[in-house]
Amino acid sequence: MRKGEIAVYHEHPLRILRYSAKNIWLLIFPLIRSFNIFHHSREWFYNWVKGAWFDILVVGIILLFGYIRWYFARIDLTDSAVVHENGIIFHVSTTIPFVSISSATAVRPFYLRLFRAVNVRCDTRAGFFNSADMKFMVTEKVYGEIEKKLPQVSDEKRISTIPKPTALSVILFSFFFSSGLSGAVYIAAFFFQGGNIARDIISASINVISEESEKIGGRLLLKIPDAAILMGMIFIVTWLLSFFINILTYARFHVECDDKCFYTSYGAVNRKEHRINASHINYTDLRQNLIMKFSEAVAVHISCAGYGTGKRSLPVLLPVRKEKNIGRDLEAIGILSGVRTEFRPKKNGLWNYIWLPVILSSAVFPVHFIISRFFPLFSELSFFAAIMTEIPSVWFVIVKSAAFFTSGISVYDDKIMVRCCKWSGFHTVIAERKKLVKAELEQTIFQKIRGRCSISLWFEGEEQVKFKVKSLDASHAVRISQLLDCTFAI
Repeated sequence: MRKGEIAVYHEHPLRILRYSAKNIWLLIFPLIRSFNIFHHSREWFYNWVKGAWFDILVVGIILLFGYIRWYFARIDLTDSAVVHENGIIFHVSTTIPFVSISSATAVRPFYLRLFRAVNVRCDTRAGFFNSADMKFMVTEKVYGEIEKKLPQVSDEKRISTIPKPTALSVILFSFFFSSGLSGAVYIAAFFFQGGNIARDIISASINVISEESEKIGGRLLLKIPDAAILMGMIFIVTWLLSFFINILTYARFHVECDDKCFYTSYGAVNRKEHRINASHINYTDLRQNLIMKFSEAVAVHISCAGYGTGKRSLPVLLPVRKEKNIGRDLEAIGILSGVRTEFRPKKNGLWNYIWLPVILSSAVFPVHFIISRFFPLFSELSFFAAIMTEIPSVWFVIVKSAAFFTSGISVYDDKIMVRCCKWSGFHTVIAERKKLVKAELEQTIFQKIRGRCSISLWFEGEEQVKFKVKSLDASHAVRISQLLDCTFAI
């Protein structure tokens, strides 16, 4: 395409089927005809075939509507923007300048590769979270023309220190970030043991009623442990399925970048490519769980419009890496390690972190003793439930204790670094000062007496994510407000 010219393209012909699907309701007429002529006789099929021309006509009309909508939908490429037009009566034209694209995504599902079709999605910093600003399906040839207009990683300026993700890092990432890692095993254990306890309790109740009822119910009760084990297996299989899907999703992970563009590609079955405008990245998030923290491992995520959106997607830039190597490998893109946390929680602020799990873990067994005293029939089940509740409570005490010793805020050069804990996940957020959109100070009357406060920070992004550091020294809050050019009333 020559400079100044406008290239006009249609979407992939497969989109005709998608547009036709909107008129699928017309199939109600062939369905009504089939009901009218249906009867239990040999002539029914013959009569249906005689009138099949009507069914074919309806299907043809549906496809014709789809073709007309496909024909009037087009993609225009100019030197500076991509334009998507559709609609017949109500014409809609969407224009996105290339410089405004935060991330451009190309997805090649396995079922579309035979047809050389590519799903393209363009996202900007405008619009709603998880909704694409522009999406369409094109052929590989058309996408090649679009790709030329998108940001590219320069061979001369490519940052060579970016590490190459290994198969082991992808496996570890899939292991740590699969949904229900501990929950599935935990609930499975509950059902494995709880099924037998439930059977015993119900059996004892039936004994009180009558011996005959026990005989009738005994045959049914034998199935309770089996059903419980089956439920436990379902939870385990669910996690294993999530783990397997994550491996397929992030297999063959590749990343490269320069100072203006990030390029990532991954996927064994459905291949995804992302081109990310580096200046549109809101912040970098180094994520960990407790096991990763003890292992000094992190997963590097980023916040950018359109990247990592979807139910099964995470905005990962690098799978699991050793934390000590992060600064050395990613210093070129502004991610530093070894930076001293300047403002930490006060030494007397530990209780503010651990009070909830401590109270919960302390109350579990007293509640069990009360239940056992007044309802002895449920004593065994109550004891088992107490153990199963105590385990995560103690775990959260450890998590929140670790959060107290590692949380804090640092302001250095033109960047902000926030270390905090959200539920059981640890976050180290690094962002440019100009990306900060809101800062909030919280202080109860008791915190005011003790000279403590909490600071919450929000950064640019399509969704509101709060990063909160508790039990900071009030004098540190004044210093932080000066560094961030904002005012806190203390």
